[in-house]
Amino acid sequence: MTGIKVQGEKRMVLIAGRAHHELAEQVAEELGIELLPTSAYDFANGEIYVRFEESIRGCDVFVLQAHPYPINKWLMEQLIMIDSAKRASAKRITIVSPFYPYARQDKKHRGREPISARLVSDLYKTAGADRLMSVDLHTAQIQGFFDGPVDHLMAIPLLADYVRSRVNVDEVTVVSPDTGRVRVAEQWAERLGGAPLAFVHKSRDITVPNQAVAKQVVGQIEGRTCVLIDDMIDTGGTIAGAVNVLKQAGARDVIIAATHAVFSDPAARRLAESGAREVIVTNSLPVPPEKRFPNLTVLSIAPLLARAIHEVFDDGSVTSLFDGVAH
Repeated sequence: MTGIKVQGEKRMVLIAGRAHHELAEQVAEELGIELLPTSAYDFANGEIYVRFEESIRGCDVFVLQAHPYPINKWLMEQLIMIDSAKRASAKRITIVSPFYPYARQDKKHRGREPISARLVSDLYKTAGADRLMSVDLHTAQIQGFFDGPVDHLMAIPLLADYVRSRVNVDEVTVVSPDTGRVRVAEQWAERLGGAPLAFVHKSRDITVPNQAVAKQVVGQIEGRTCVLIDDMIDTGGTIAGAVNVLKQAGARDVIIAATHAVFSDPAARRLAESGAREVIVTNSLPVPPEKRFPNLTVLSIAPLLARAIHEVFDDGSVTSLFDGVAH
């Protein structure tokens, strides 16, 4: 017989960046493990230092990092952690980025523009990542940017099941904020018992960031409870404008549901004053106390991440988390 056979079991470790330690601790608790002890700090000039306090040689390593503001700092910290894990002889490195950095820059709108979402994937791969895990990517094509397995997790079951508990599904219309998310709206409608669909027509000046104008709504919404869905809320201007359009068109109630609460100023104020009955988001990004408001609900994606991590470690099926439908 050639080679050497080694007896032993696989070992998994979960490494957390500093951007959203609460989520990392929740995921670790769901997995029944502790986070890997890690030293991380900034030098005076902003450089980041990372060192793991235990050996990870031969381990299946999951590097969890959220990407709130300042996103570039937390992305760089994650890249440094990947490099550190690679140089510490980790067997396999999986990136867990619930909110994928630069996801909105997934194509060129005009000449001489970057495709920054692809650049981030290249950075992950070059740093040493073998696998990527994310939640509700801005567009599904981002999966093709990373040269390796990609687990695209969906928060729709979590959000939709909560919404079901808050509404009469017979009176619900699912509203897409634009034509680009109609496919996602169809998945929502299926979860809500075949609810009718509508979408808001909006215009955007591609030379102006964070600004789109909601103009009119197409679909059956008069006298109905509208569930306005999106993947992220940044400054809140577009989604607040959509609520106004729906109300003017006769919607009885509006509930906003989005996965990623970016909440750049003045999002919290706009959402609180938008007239929406409830704003439902996940904790894929931290929502500090100053950005919370009375009608905000934050649901934890820790169980979803933990189950996906467990399936990957056990060489199981991540697709099985979504009722057997591949995404």
